[in-house]
Amino acid sequence: MEPVIVFDRVSKEYPLYHRVTAGLKHFLLDLPGAIRSLRSTRLEVLRDVSFTVQRGESVGIIGRNGAGKSTLLLMIAGVIKPCGGTVTVRERVSPLLELGSGFHPDLSGRENIELNGVLLGLSRRQVLTKQDSIIEFSEIGDYIDQPIRTYSSGMVARLAFSVLVHLDPMILLIDEVLAVGDFAFEKKCLDMMLSFKGSGVTTVLVSHALPQVEQMCDRVIWIEDRSIRCCGAPSEVIAAYIEHSKPTDKP
Repeated sequence: MEPVIVFDRVSKEYPLYHRVTAGLKHFLLDLPGAIRSLRSTRLEVLRDVSFTVQRGESVGIIGRNGAGKSTLLLMIAGVIKPCGGTVTVRERVSPLLELGSGFHPDLSGRENIELNGVLLGLSRRQVLTKQDSIIEFSEIGDYIDQPIRTYSSGMVARLAFSVLVHLDPMILLIDEVLAVGDFAFEKKCLDMMLSFKGSGVTTVLVSHALPQVEQMCDRVIWIEDRSIRCCGAPSEVIAAYIEHSKPTDKP
């Protein structure tokens, strides 16, 4: 079976910007040298990363803060491009990467359901057929007709997740945002994502909640020092990550 996500020797880096300590006049007089200096000082985020994800597979990505996990998801979503290598995505992506992304604060929850669905590539008619199910799952209640700016962070997360999982996702990207919800709704979301197993929906999950990652995922990728440190069965990779993360005893 042809994989739906392919990373082939992917690298990503960002320029590091510095204060002009010698003054603006010196910067302008030596503009070519200043530009060369800016270009030569870069922050490497990912280096030579290669992996594939099959259709219907659930893959977890773990690692310390700043390891490059969210950058990897942003490249799958097409938000940013790699500096080296290629990223191939063969199906429509439904991302939940930032709380409230795709929502307009002055529109109501109901109006934002339509807006978000259209941004995900569906027709207004397709979105409206699922609207009642989305509202019921989100547990927003009467707030559904109030502006999004009046919602709490948990309410925004519930509505965003409900929109994504009810609009026929093909590739679902989740980046830790469900942690803002309450325990009961978080369990409800996990149950929904578990129900996708065997239905052809591909899920890529970034989370520090290791028990959830082990429960949900078929495979786990551990990102460490800008590269893939380990990839395989969830229990084995998570155990290795926990062992590696233990503080070392100092004499």
